[in-house]
Amino acid sequence: MGAQAWVWAVLAVVAVLLLLWTAWTLVRLTRLEARVARARATLEVQLRRRAGLAEELAREHAAALGPERARALAGAAADARSSGPGDREAAENALGRELRELPPELPGVPAPLQADLAGTSTRVALARRFYNDAVRDTQALRSRRLPRVLRLHAGSPLPRFFDIDDRLEVLTGSGAGHAAAERP
Repeated sequence: MGAQAWVWAVLAVVAVLLLLWTAWTLVRLTRLEARVARARATLEVQLRRRAGLAEELAREHAAALGPERARALAGAAADARSSGPGDREAAENALGRELRELPPELPGVPAPLQADLAGTSTRVALARRFYNDAVRDTQALRSRRLPRVLRLHAGSPLPRFFDIDDRLEVLTGSGAGHAAAERP
């Protein structure tokens, strides 16, 4: 085999390897984007559930909350449900703040509702973390040199992180949640 044949053979091997790597990366990007979409859908469900439970608490147990706190909680829940994409994080932070400011013991509020609200707040925190992990992995892969140069998935928007304050001390019934809020 001549020198020119070796060069063509090496170029063919490099081209095949580049095509295989590109196909593998495209499959991985597609899977990551599906993971982001599933995680976002789960996060949306939990955020809507938390807002719904907060509205129920404010509406059906306003006497236990007090009229002012019930009005503020209902307003924050309504804002969280109706906010647009740009305002969503601020509205969810406002709702989370209202929920954290509730006293640990609410006489007259059924324990199942309190437990459901605390559980939903935990699921919001977990769903947000899973979503942000998927976004981080997608951004990391898309920011590498070859995917950028080859413009892999350049037509789809880069997913954004969803940053809210989702501390887990909502209606826990113990002082542990409030102690966590005081830590830096």
